[in-house]
Amino acid sequence: MNRLMSVLANSKVNVLGVGVHAVNMHSAATILKSHIDTNGKGYVCLTGVHGVMEVQRDPSLKSIFAEALLVAPDGMPTVWMGRLQGFHTMERVFGPDLMLEIIGRNEFRDCVHFFCGGAPGVAESLREEMTRRFPWVNIAGTFAPPFRPMTVEEECELSTQIRLLQPDIIWVGLSTPKQELFMARYLPMLDTKLMIGVGAAFLFHTGAIRDSPAWVKRAGLQWVHRFIQEPRRLWKRYLFNNPCFIFFALLQFGGLKRYKLDLKSENTRSYVYESQ
Repeated sequence: MNRLMSVLANSKVNVLGVGVHAVNMHSAATILKSHIDTNGKGYVCLTGVHGVMEVQRDPSLKSIFAEALLVAPDGMPTVWMGRLQGFHTMERVFGPDLMLEIIGRNEFRDCVHFFCGGAPGVAESLREEMTRRFPWVNIAGTFAPPFRPMTVEEECELSTQIRLLQPDIIWVGLSTPKQELFMARYLPMLDTKLMIGVGAAFLFHTGAIRDSPAWVKRAGLQWVHRFIQEPRRLWKRYLFNNPCFIFFALLQFGGLKRYKLDLKSENTRSYVYESQ
């Protein structure tokens, strides 16, 4: 595990001050399997332009990403920035694809999974879909966090449920930055090895959102496909985030602005998860 952490620490790409690990789907899966086998405890962030720009608006999020076991590149712009920094084997690790990769791999067949996120009923629908696609998968339970701060009683309910089921992986399907705040706050309280924030994966795999063709993903145009499906919800995100990201990236590579990476801290922090 120490060797693994050393490798991870030396493979971070500086994306506007957010450390994104230079991984691909295969290496990400290998890291997660090693972590489970050594009974480690950590959370995984998958981030693209949206997550990086949220950090620019709220610098307190930077330490959450810094303290993650793994920060994988969920969007092509983060991959391109990594390749420009010399990490040529870096590839996109899209949240919905990572979920299928992990659940479908033979080496993860003994893992116990738990789905946390979505509106009431979504996690249950996802459980049915994953069981249909992978009949061997062990999905021990589901939980739908309320659209508000959880009460002490609700936190105890979730903690008790996880303690009884003892899942290896809790898949967290909330939006960014809510899922990152959720994982950072609740990982210390829950009896699990991994929490993986996969964003809209719950909606992709239950059919609420259509996936994009492979060529659209490779071209970095999946945001256009998403925008066409959810214009009223996403127009502000893409209108402001994408141009600002390009501008700040040009400043970084032009040497006009320096972005410092936050080192992983050993201190225990307390984060406030507010709502979905």
